[in-house]
Amino acid sequence: MTASTAFDPARTAHLSGRFAPVTEEVDVAELEITGELPPDLDGVYLRNGPNPRFTPIGSYLYPIDGDGMIHGVWLSEGRARYRNRFVRTPAMIAEERAGRALWGGLESMITPGPEEVGDALAHTFKPLPDINVVRHAGRLLALAESDCPFRMSPDLDTLGKETFDGRLPAGITAHPKIDPATGELAVFCYALEPPYLTWSSIGPDGTVRSGPTPVAGAEEPQMIHDMALTARYLVLVLAPAFFDVTAALNGGSFIAWRPDRGTRIALIPRDGGPVRWADDEAFWLWHTVNAYDDPGSGQVVLDYVQWPALSLGAGGPADGRGGHPGRSGGGGRSGDGSRAGDGGRSGGSGRHGLTRALIDPVAGTVRRTVLDDSRVELPRIDDRFLARPHHRLAVASDSGRVDGLLPGEYDALRWYDLGASGVTSQVWNAGDLSVGEPVFAPAPGTRDAERGYWLTYATDRTDGASWFLVLPADDPAQGPVARARIPVRVPLGLHGVWLPTEE
Repeated sequence: MTASTAFDPARTAHLSGRFAPVTEEVDVAELEITGELPPDLDGVYLRNGPNPRFTPIGSYLYPIDGDGMIHGVWLSEGRARYRNRFVRTPAMIAEERAGRALWGGLESMITPGPEEVGDALAHTFKPLPDINVVRHAGRLLALAESDCPFRMSPDLDTLGKETFDGRLPAGITAHPKIDPATGELAVFCYALEPPYLTWSSIGPDGTVRSGPTPVAGAEEPQMIHDMALTARYLVLVLAPAFFDVTAALNGGSFIAWRPDRGTRIALIPRDGGPVRWADDEAFWLWHTVNAYDDPGSGQVVLDYVQWPALSLGAGGPADGRGGHPGRSGGGGRSGDGSRAGDGGRSGGSGRHGLTRALIDPVAGTVRRTVLDDSRVELPRIDDRFLARPHHRLAVASDSGRVDGLLPGEYDALRWYDLGASGVTSQVWNAGDLSVGEPVFAPAPGTRDAERGYWLTYATDRTDGASWFLVLPADDPAQGPVARARIPVRVPLGLHGVWLPTEE
């Protein structure tokens, strides 16, 4: 091993309580239902998230570290079944043979030697496909942070590493975007060595159509968690979060926040044209809402959740003001479902909240407006509107009524309407439940974003019980129309998807 394994997991909040990992893999053919499951929901809701198989050694950096575990609820004819499975990478299989963790967290730089795992795995970084899950070209993929995804069977058995026929051996992002108009999957990948940033396009048949193409102007290793897509561009936000391997090897932070460097936005033409850059003051984003081209102005409209700085784990390299996908250090409203924020204040680098950026690809300028400074994260829209104008979105939210929520924990869901007359919102306060990312399941046979359902997992803070929730899109503030009791606790975080049954 290359570093000390000294580490006290008990002092890491995201390894305990509602974030604590579970190790049991469970199958239940018939879930207990409260209310009535909509009979037109036919498919599966999947959610991936960090779930260490064994007690971590060296360090644990939420939400990046942790083995992947996918939790699935299959729905049909008003009934539900459940299954959860680990994403079994070769490193996890080696740890299962040893009965303990062999790789340390990212910041510890601990890797096992050949005497423990053999020559093929010795001193390699552990794959962490624990962030997201998508389906494209018939492939179900568990996604990592700029690494190769792992392909899963429809029943969540791990089939192996996915390199797209060897064309993308370095991997892809944890947040690729599928263009519903073309079926293409747009991806990027960042790296610690040149080329530091590449992008690729994968056709609807699963073949790589272009790339990996280096992004001209990206000359240092930077962390980029999410992306956005328009009909013309891939949109990448390069915040000043720089990787520093030397510092990590000497006990420092693996990621350095350098606000003096500012934030740059890359608009990458999907037709292969030259990259256009726009410069701005420093800010961080974990997740985009969506982006689209404004035909009237020629600008790119980007909606996202803004943070003043990056923070990881319990504190991290930021200054403590925010930047974790959880609670903000800024102001924030509990909201009662009426007006939703200022709708026109400057999106200065010190602000947190739902934000709109207007990016001029010719002038290279950015104009940001905070639409609402409530404490929100994990934004989602109806994915059928990706890369096109959207008007409705959902987020996980902090109601402001509960003390002691951890970063990444939310006790409400909030829905925004972005209309010509301003921004309005609805809120469902979840009471004793901590809720996850909301995912939209459209009603079959309609393109209406208000005809369908919002799906999420939730965990009761009083007894640790987890539930699958179904909320109606036409009136979500009324709360769930159905709840299914999950037989094991589902650890809080991260990302999911609704996959209707394929004909």
